[in-house]
Amino acid sequence: MTTSLAAPAERKPLLSHRQILAILAGLMAGMFLASLDQTIVSTSIRTIADDLDGLSLQAWVTTAYLITSTLTTPLYGKLSDLYGRKPLFLIAITIFLIGSVACTFSESMFQLAGFRALQGLGAGGLLSLAMTILGDIVSPRERARYQGYLVAVFGTSSVLGPLIGGFLAGQSEILGITGWRWVFLVNVPIGAVALVIVAKVLNLPHQARDAKVDWPGALALALGLVPLLLVAEQGRAWGWTSAAALTCFGIGGVGLALFIYVEHRYGDDALLPLRSFRIRAFSVGTGGILLVGMGMFGGMAALPLYLQIVKGATPTASGLLILPMVLGMMSMSIFSGRVISRTGQLKMWPVLGVSLMLVGLILISGIGVDTPLWLTAIYMLIFGWGLGSSMQPMTLTMQNALPARDMGVATASATFFRQMGGTLGTAVFLSILFGAVPGRITAAFQAAAPTPALQAALADPAVQSNPVDAGVLAALSKGTEGTISLTDTSFLNHIDERLALPFLQGYSSAMSLTFLCGTAVLAIGLVLVAFLPRVTLRQVSGLEQQRADEAALAEVTLAAELTQVAGPAVAVPAQAGAPEATTHQDRLRDRLLGLLIPDLDGALATLAVAERARDDARRAHWEVTEHAATLIEARRELIRHGLTGDQINELLLLSPAEAARTSGNGSAVSRSV
Repeated sequence: MTTSLAAPAERKPLLSHRQILAILAGLMAGMFLASLDQTIVSTSIRTIADDLDGLSLQAWVTTAYLITSTLTTPLYGKLSDLYGRKPLFLIAITIFLIGSVACTFSESMFQLAGFRALQGLGAGGLLSLAMTILGDIVSPRERARYQGYLVAVFGTSSVLGPLIGGFLAGQSEILGITGWRWVFLVNVPIGAVALVIVAKVLNLPHQARDAKVDWPGALALALGLVPLLLVAEQGRAWGWTSAAALTCFGIGGVGLALFIYVEHRYGDDALLPLRSFRIRAFSVGTGGILLVGMGMFGGMAALPLYLQIVKGATPTASGLLILPMVLGMMSMSIFSGRVISRTGQLKMWPVLGVSLMLVGLILISGIGVDTPLWLTAIYMLIFGWGLGSSMQPMTLTMQNALPARDMGVATASATFFRQMGGTLGTAVFLSILFGAVPGRITAAFQAAAPTPALQAALADPAVQSNPVDAGVLAALSKGTEGTISLTDTSFLNHIDERLALPFLQGYSSAMSLTFLCGTAVLAIGLVLVAFLPRVTLRQVSGLEQQRADEAALAEVTLAAELTQVAGPAVAVPAQAGAPEATTHQDRLRDRLLGLLIPDLDGALATLAVAERARDDARRAHWEVTEHAATLIEARRELIRHGLTGDQINELLLLSPAEAARTSGNGSAVSRSV
């Protein structure tokens, strides 16, 4: 009976499919807000910089946003674990909207950079919290049913962002407001919808945890990251060995060392608990995501430049030409998620994904000036397949590696290290690209010098009289063609095609070198992800697992307290109707019973009914025994008066079986008693 009462009742899912879809709508709105902003600004920043007279300062607009969004990602994850997802998600959306509105009032590039930094404070929580909340409400095995929606949001924004940004930036005015300012105003209606949906449907249970907020760790992380992100974005312009770059490296190193020290002191309350890195799946997954992020963003940063510079596509057109990579990522992410949902096998997908990325980037490194776009599209599709089958499974691995109560830390860590990898990859690969371009252009002109085409162009009177070609001709006469300023490559669209070809070949060759460097990083990443351990996907959502973990912990704690107070032996629960316990031991016993038996009153009532039935059975048994003893004594008395056994049976109307039970010396009665 005890075993049956202690067995847990079959649990119903925490949320229905309809409730999950309602919450997912809010998450999709928040993710669309963040992912659209990344692409819509990139195609309009040149127009914005021209209007605000700050072309040389446009990198600071990107840097400011990148610093604040990267820095706040782990902070959002930790705070959401402590105080709940909903308030932090609402705060992130609100801050992002305030920053978006403020950007529309910018009158200088410095103001725009400051407002973009404010916008980044909110963006840091949008993507990471959306993935964290999905992990809370959906088990890993079921997540494939829903992750396709989020991937579709990212893919849609990747396509719509360049189109919308290019269209708005190209308008002089819309409703009396400068066209490019609508790039930020368009966030307002989307964000308002997200706020309403999230506030209405995102009602997840949360039990506040008594823990310290690691503000010293956050400050130390800022001290370490801000200088390093600054030098990553500005190092190419400053020079990697300049005084400013070396100062940033030094301050960043001190900040990171201080961050590790603070995290060690804070233990489980740390912003990024160091105990997490003792778990192989988390530590290997962190390194893998960092390296894959470098390769991913390195490739994605250089491809648009190839399409715009070498192929002459506009920024908007280049966004559409990258569509095969986006479609590959979407399709493979959905496919791999469904297979993982059916089989529960996770490890093979990061290995397959990084392998496909490696193959795709090797193929992309071979493209040149004459490579047809359809062939480049196939290569980008393969690269996209690799992205789709690696990033989500690696995040899933990190989420399963940590306890469910640290879901926010696990997801934010995956986002944080992916973004750090992307920042490093973009900075390093673009530095390699622009560092190699002058030498590659010089080599291309030297190779083209004896060709009839270039000789004919140099002797062509139309070329010599064209002022657009004059700068290139002058550089060629001095042998300084490799030093021509490449900050504005629009001149390549206007000079003679024969003069432009060596420039395009030089750019293409430098980009091939960049892609090959990316393959080296991905090769290291492939070796690393091969060491990912096999993890068992949880069959319940993060919230359900957290509840189970908390209940188990409470049981262990109460049992320990009860043993300390009452000794090893636990008293038997009092029967129904007993006086209410008043001692500390009785209170602990009642709390422990309440955890072990959810419906304690019902269990006690069942026990009472069983006890009454047992007493009735015992009473009937004794009555039968007494009647049998009386009958045996009467039989003996009749035998003493001279009656035979058959006469007695006939007189008492006993059946043969009843006669057998009452015959003899009463041993049957004794055995029954």
